[in-house]
Amino acid sequence: MVHDALTGLHIAVTRPAEQAADLCLAIAAQGGVAIDYPLLAIAALDDYSGFDQAIAGLASADWAIFISSNAVDYAMPRVIKRFGQLPKPLQFAGIGPQTAQHLAKFGVDQVLMPHTRFDTEALLALAPMQSVANKNIVIFRGLGGREVLAETLKSRGARVTFAESYRRYNPQKNALLLEQKWQQGELDAVVVTSSEAMRNLIQLAGQAPWLKNVRLCVNHARIAELPISMGLKVNVAKAPGDAAMLDCLANLRPH
Repeated sequence: MVHDALTGLHIAVTRPAEQAADLCLAIAAQGGVAIDYPLLAIAALDDYSGFDQAIAGLASADWAIFISSNAVDYAMPRVIKRFGQLPKPLQFAGIGPQTAQHLAKFGVDQVLMPHTRFDTEALLALAPMQSVANKNIVIFRGLGGREVLAETLKSRGARVTFAESYRRYNPQKNALLLEQKWQQGELDAVVVTSSEAMRNLIQLAGQAPWLKNVRLCVNHARIAELPISMGLKVNVAKAPGDAAMLDCLANLRPH
């Protein structure tokens, strides 16, 4: 690690507060100034009747697919409470290693997941997800979200049920903070690691000129699509994870 790789850079991190700490500390360790500016928060549902109905048939399901670690954390305690132990021979799949790590806390030690790119498309490319005709699949996720996974599995002959266990919202109350930071010369980049947070950022900024003058650093090409279409400055990290994001940020400094 280059300890001064980010010296002089002021970087806003838009992750949920509980997920931003490690990256903020790493930015500071490399000489940068991290601005904690969550544009996404995760919360429990007010009513779990729909979720409970969705998992009623889990014992006869073939696959349980978790689209995030949040899906694991909010769903698995209720699943364990309902069934006492995990239904067998239910198979588990997840988007990436973080999701698998959270599943391991609940005794799930075998998780199908991609190993290069951690997203829906990479999961769908795996051989077991190609052979799902007549399989019963439960997708654990938050309220709403992309439909690509479910629609593709259905097109391959699967029967798909959604088990939605949490909700996402924008917790940000200070819409002008980043504009003020930029006006003071204290904002160089904004880290955005979800499409929803990107939409929230653009909605908050409106037509403010600061958004066109800072660099947006994202961890997936899909997140970059909207800001690029608007003519904004976007850098895409070469891989998921904080290390690749730090490299992406380091490239903002003149060499």
